[in-house]
Amino acid sequence: METSDEVVGEALLLVAVVEMAHGHAEAGRRYEDAVLALLDRHGGSVERRLRTDDSATEVHLIRFGSRAGYDSFMVDPDRLAHREKLGDAAPTTRVIEVREA
Repeated sequence: METSDEVVGEALLLVAVVEMAHGHAEAGRRYEDAVLALLDRHGGSVERRLRTDDSATEVHLIRFGSRAGYDSFMVDPDRLAHREKLGDAAPTTRVIEVREA
């Protein structure tokens, strides 16, 4: 039986579906490059990064060593600054928690 400490420390696997703002695919790609580079400092990594032919959408498979790592990534001041700087050109992201089938 798992204890609550084991559940807290469990790895987290996420799929992020990133929709670039209309007319801002290049700015969105630069933003994604910048923020994905921050994952390592939070125990995260990109396992796959895929893009549609028109560059309007990206799909990322991201793994964190723990949920705490994901939580700290979401409030990372550098990530938030990148997002604020991009303003309305920032992509819209849907994050889905997944597990191995």
